[in-house]
Amino acid sequence: MARGWGQLVSFFDYKTQKFFVARNKKIGVLFRLFQLAVIGYLIGWVFVWKKGYQEREESIQSSVFTKLKGVAVINTTGHGLNVWSTEDYVVPSQGDNVFFIVTNYLETPNQKLGLCAESPKVPDGVCSHDDDCIEGNSVIAGHGLKTGRCISETRTCEIYGWCPVEQRQTPKVPLLGEAENFSVYIRNFIRFPKFDFSKSNVLPSTNHTYLKSCYYDKVHHPYCPIFRVGDLVNWTGHSFQEMAVKGGSVGVGIEWNCDLDKDASKCTPEYSFTRLDSSKGSNITGYNFRFARYYRDENGENYRSLFKVFGIRFDIIVNGEAGKFSIVPTVVNIGSGVALIGVGVFCCDMLLIYLMRGRSFYRERKFETVVRKSDRQSREAKHAKHHRHGHDRHKKEDKLDVENQLLSSSPTRSPRRHKHRSHEQKHVKEATSRSHRSPERKAMTKASSSRTPSSPNK
Repeated sequence: MARGWGQLVSFFDYKTQKFFVARNKKIGVLFRLFQLAVIGYLIGWVFVWKKGYQEREESIQSSVFTKLKGVAVINTTGHGLNVWSTEDYVVPSQGDNVFFIVTNYLETPNQKLGLCAESPKVPDGVCSHDDDCIEGNSVIAGHGLKTGRCISETRTCEIYGWCPVEQRQTPKVPLLGEAENFSVYIRNFIRFPKFDFSKSNVLPSTNHTYLKSCYYDKVHHPYCPIFRVGDLVNWTGHSFQEMAVKGGSVGVGIEWNCDLDKDASKCTPEYSFTRLDSSKGSNITGYNFRFARYYRDENGENYRSLFKVFGIRFDIIVNGEAGKFSIVPTVVNIGSGVALIGVGVFCCDMLLIYLMRGRSFYRERKFETVVRKSDRQSREAKHAKHHRHGHDRHKKEDKLDVENQLLSSSPTRSPRRHKHRSHEQKHVKEATSRSHRSPERKAMTKASSSRTPSSPNK
């Protein structure tokens, strides 16, 4: 019980830090190096490089407009001289953050609804007899419905659809190779709502003819929003003429990293260019789709020209973040640095008092119990009194146990044995009276002798 009260009292003791100077060069050098590392990290990395004193916003709002200009002249043996303008080679014609430029195409002119042979390039259209061409079934990945007849000349099923079907191979040289010199105007508006800040990649200028004659160049014209299509592809590390044959996909990245503690003119976009349709270990590249142009002849019959176009798809990707000074992140980062210095103190203390030579000496100096003089004297007196009372009580209990064992070791009915026992009791009384002269011992001896039964002879 006393031990439990002692633990309860020690629970309410107050523990505070104790500082002492340990003249240990190893620990001292280690602690100073740790402090310098924390200060360097806090100033160099957190505040200078990462601008930890700023509040950040990454939810950028963006809008992109694109406009292309250029004309391509095509002269082929099958179709003669032809001119393609932006209305023909740009899809969609009203550009946004994704637009497509036709660089090569395959045309199947004058298609008319009727019966014709399926293309041998379609596996489901190949046949050896009429049973392979079930009437009414559509050709999987083909051009029409099967009629139930197998054409022996082509070894393909007869179909009902737009005839003749597409047969020719893709040209090996891009028909619109001149698209390399087309120009694209990319206009980007951004806004950071938290700071109510807006900006455009077109810098204000009093020279109105500048945008009509400039082309973007990272060194000479970094703020011109007009790009050559060939440059956009070549900056990805690929050749425009090679990509123009089967098409591809190019990503144009616009990165806005704005420090709003500086002037707004310092917030400028950074451009990056990469090819998106290629990956390591894959030979599947290119981009194409089909569309048709419909018309009627003099007799009112419907015809169409089918175009399979190859080209380059441009994806404009806008990212960015803005930062501005705020007291909250500044205080938080400073507090983190102070906490890191506290970690260094803890580690050095553990090394000093538990691992290094002389650790017991440092540990005794580190931890010390301090009490007032009056409290210490009262505690010592209580402890001495408790110890003395316990010692006397244990002595009494031991003496009573010895006497009871001696009294209970012999029977009381035989006169001879009673006489012998009386002699033993007398001997015990004399021994105990010589060794213990206290009044309590005498009282206990008288009580013990009074309880001894008398002999029948007496």
